[in-house]
Amino acid sequence: MPVAHWFERGHPVAGAPGIRAVEVDASAWRNVARDVAAGGGRLLALWGDTSLAGRGSVHALYMAQPGGIAVEFPVSEAAGRYPGIEDVFPFASRLQRAVFDLHGLRSTDPDERPWLRHATWPAQFHPLAAESVPPVPASPAAVDEYRFVRVEGDGVHEVPVGPVHAGIIEPGHFRFSIVGEKVLRLEERLGYVHKGIERRFQALKLQDGHRLAARVSGDSAVAFSWAYCQALEGMAGAIIPPRSAWLRALALELERIANHLGDLGALGNDAGFAFGLAQFSRLKELLLRSIQDALGQRYLLDFVVPGGTSRDLEPGSVEALAAHVAALASEATLLREIYDEHAGVRDRFAAAGAVAPELAQRLGLIGLAGRASGQDFDLRTDLPCEPYGGLGPAKCAGSDGDVLARVTIRFDELQESCRLVALIMANMPPGPHSVPMVDPPAGRSGIGLVEGWRGPVVVCITAGEGGSIRRCHPQDPSWHNWPVLEHAVIGNIVPDFPLINKSFNLSYSGHDL
Repeated sequence: MPVAHWFERGHPVAGAPGIRAVEVDASAWRNVARDVAAGGGRLLALWGDTSLAGRGSVHALYMAQPGGIAVEFPVSEAAGRYPGIEDVFPFASRLQRAVFDLHGLRSTDPDERPWLRHATWPAQFHPLAAESVPPVPASPAAVDEYRFVRVEGDGVHEVPVGPVHAGIIEPGHFRFSIVGEKVLRLEERLGYVHKGIERRFQALKLQDGHRLAARVSGDSAVAFSWAYCQALEGMAGAIIPPRSAWLRALALELERIANHLGDLGALGNDAGFAFGLAQFSRLKELLLRSIQDALGQRYLLDFVVPGGTSRDLEPGSVEALAAHVAALASEATLLREIYDEHAGVRDRFAAAGAVAPELAQRLGLIGLAGRASGQDFDLRTDLPCEPYGGLGPAKCAGSDGDVLARVTIRFDELQESCRLVALIMANMPPGPHSVPMVDPPAGRSGIGLVEGWRGPVVVCITAGEGGSIRRCHPQDPSWHNWPVLEHAVIGNIVPDFPLINKSFNLSYSGHDL
């Protein structure tokens, strides 16, 4: 069945443009997934909702022509398992396992290993289920026996790495099966940074939730807070001033530039080129100082708020910020030439961690890593919110899919974001930067969808009584891309894993919630 059929059946969803919602039964739940995959579409998010006693549902958000499809499937524990879609979209397996850990809704996925629980709470307790009884604090935790998949054969042995690492990074466990130094298989175990963010949302008011959204993954503060506010504003029927939309786009592109600068330096360092780390770290620090001068914060955790932005540009900062970004773009061009001409750097980057376009499509690789593997998808052009429809950002894409390709995308996107910043600063509309907000009615839902620097950021909200949050699910693109890293490292040597891992630079916090 064509995807357009499901789109026509649905009704508009508040928040991001071009999304329609449809409620389905068990057979249609899988049919939608198959039809989206057959039409070249992708799964963007999957989550559960058991916030109301006696009612449960699983939800999926798909992106396909001609827009987004938000699918709801009512389920209950008494009805048994709901149909899994991991055979259609492989990364959905981890999401379905997380849904069971948090809600108690089990899919038909044969992989029943816990994903977020880590034996830190009893198996019968599900933190987001309205009727689940919290465990007694004094009860001892069970032994955490996680069944990794074993690879057997002559000369095969395992190398466990993490969850505690030598660097100042978040915890994640990586189990390598190797012969010599060659990687035969990598299996990840994440969830160590599970903080109960979704449960914490339910203790907040709708108008305060943007602050927590901005802290889901600190390097994507603007993207998450914008997606949250986009959903809330749609639910409340609020129309933000044009200037606030342009200020948000400015902040989003500055966030993108800062992250690319940091990654390009770290990738140079992982390739043994400390000069690159020093220079890109210097550029990032100078940019953060300029952002603070113009917008009041180095990292814009509280800049995007319901109804607009928390502040306007500082008087006299427009020319200074524009000049700084222009100078940064010029220096980045020179550093790109140095990276390109450095034989040692190119030797480490080229052919390492390659993900072919066919595999990237099959596994749902997304964001900048996807665009380096032939997945030409960017919400800023494919489903633009204001002001991107008028800005016309250029897509940066490639097809080689290795570390070099992902580095190239970063350089390209850095330059394109510098161009967009200059365009935004030169055409910033006058007027107020925010409007007052009212709370939406209880039960109303909305979806926010923003292209962050790592990829599409999704925030889904359902309003509760008295301006409360009944349910809020944020989803980082790392959910899509962590499983692909397991494939990208196969056939490479173990010492190249840090370089390959950094070329994706996925979020632990945004994934584990």
